[in-house]
Amino acid sequence: MRRFYCDVLGCVEIPKPAPLQGRGGFWVQAGETAFHFGIDRGFHPATKAHPAFMVSDIHALACDLANAGTGVRWDTALRSVTRFFTFDPVGNRIEIIASS
Repeated sequence: MRRFYCDVLGCVEIPKPAPLQGRGGFWVQAGETAFHFGIDRGFHPATKAHPAFMVSDIHALACDLANAGTGVRWDTALRSVTRFFTFDPVGNRIEIIASS
């Protein structure tokens, strides 16, 4: 998960507060938004609900994802929006949107 969110998507890992560090998981930041990843034994991936990231070079990110072994599914349902969907290593759906 760290490799995917930090190395592939370009998020920056940020430290968890000391009282929470023993719980496992990790936190990342993308722009002004922080994402907190925890460990849940009863986990089920979010295959409908999802975060959406806006990126300046959507085609480069699609190539990076492909090179990392992660598939992308381009979507044209919104004609004025260039976007695709992908899945993180545990099956959560993620939307990637071109920022311009």
